[in-house]
Amino acid sequence: MPLVAGVDSSTQSCKVVIRDAETGALVRQGRAPHPDGTEVDPAAWWSALRAAVEAAGGLADVVAVSVAGQQHGMVCLDPSGEVVRPALLWNDTRSAAAAADLVTEAGGGETGRRFWAETAGSVPVASFTATKLRWLARHEPANAERVAAVCLPHDWLTWRLAGAPGLDALVTDRSDASGTGYWSPAAGEYRPDLLERALGRAVRVPRVLGPTETAGRLAPAVLTDLTEAGGPADGPAPGAVLLGPGAGDNAAAALGVGAGPGDVVVSIGTSGTVFSVAQTPAADPGGTVAGFADATGRFLPLVCTLNAARVLDAAATLLGVDLDALSDLALAAPPGADGLVMVPYLEGERTPNRPDASGAVHGLTLHTSTPAHLARAAVEGMLCALADGLDALTAQGADVRRVVLVGGGARSAAVRRIAPQVFGVPVVVPPPGEYVADGAARQAAWIALGGAAPPEWPLEGTEEYAAEPVPAIRERYATAREHHLNRLA
Repeated sequence: MPLVAGVDSSTQSCKVVIRDAETGALVRQGRAPHPDGTEVDPAAWWSALRAAVEAAGGLADVVAVSVAGQQHGMVCLDPSGEVVRPALLWNDTRSAAAAADLVTEAGGGETGRRFWAETAGSVPVASFTATKLRWLARHEPANAERVAAVCLPHDWLTWRLAGAPGLDALVTDRSDASGTGYWSPAAGEYRPDLLERALGRAVRVPRVLGPTETAGRLAPAVLTDLTEAGGPADGPAPGAVLLGPGAGDNAAAALGVGAGPGDVVVSIGTSGTVFSVAQTPAADPGGTVAGFADATGRFLPLVCTLNAARVLDAAATLLGVDLDALSDLALAAPPGADGLVMVPYLEGERTPNRPDASGAVHGLTLHTSTPAHLARAAVEGMLCALADGLDALTAQGADVRRVVLVGGGARSAAVRRIAPQVFGVPVVVPPPGEYVADGAARQAAWIALGGAAPPEWPLEGTEEYAAEPVPAIRERYATAREHHLNRLA
């Protein structure tokens, strides 16, 4: 049976899954942590990839590898391919002012936002690569002058797997390119003028591959470095392992769960994301919906929040309990937590675009001053922020028949049971898994097996949750959110 490898190089860790290309059956897997922080030396990603591959039993018997990674990160390379400075990650908000400047320079207000939405699919926020390049040009001009090429985290790892054969060999895919701010999902091409607006000059960018184009082959020396010498006797010949184009993490997750029409994927991880597969590109001048591309040749309108599973972590820490106990507490309180509302902007926020915002608790009374009420308010606040994203997708024409709930936060029983009350549609929860890595593996299988579509891999053990919607939860949240944002204005 041919085996394929999928890699998820996320904010927090690197995960590797080895799966049967034809059936999707999991054969083995491994993981390794990434360092904390919002800027990271890419060498740490490579070290984690090596450790995760070793934990997964090596790559000597796989026929193809694809890498999915955190979107937007800025990896700058000099003419010799050396990293210029630590990569700025998507959750680094120091470029918020740069994002505002780019909108202002395009006409400001509605005019500026519409320009960016129509040309790049999204209105710049601090997460996007373009804004980080503007920050670099303004605050580290000496480093900016050294930049010969700029790429994304998954691009850099794919390039390293190919043996780092020179800047001309840098490649990316549509999904990750669509999060840079200088590639147009609607036109399917780079906008060099937008790149020059950001950095002040032209530099090399990766070639954008189609969903089934190969990114080259795993370099024999890299294969030897990543796995035990020799490997199984029936493994592929040296230099025969294909490299897939890879994907941004959300596009890979959509591929991993097999999202189709009518499905909206809500991923509760470090960030919270709400996205659907669409046939046409989105262009939201309000800036709430990012008009990304997906990993199959279609589009992936997406809303992202900075605060998701960490809201649960923070509430558990505040109450001195673990996450299971937090879930039990939340389920012990009534829907709406008797009016206690948490606005969960604990680390600033991307949707709405308030990078300097903080969180708040509203409706605190003697009656609601209990651990159960606070736990419920934390879960509902996190879900309400994501439900705002669901509304934005609907306004852009998304068909919402059910929500597919994934990510670490989906392991919470309280999240699973409260979600349909907040979202107002049935919620489907696949079994816990590494769906970003699985999506990368499915892409690798698509490359290895050929065919007009990715192989059909069954997703067993899915659970469905349904409950009567409780509109009062979102109504109270909306009132508290607006009051809080007005105070911050």
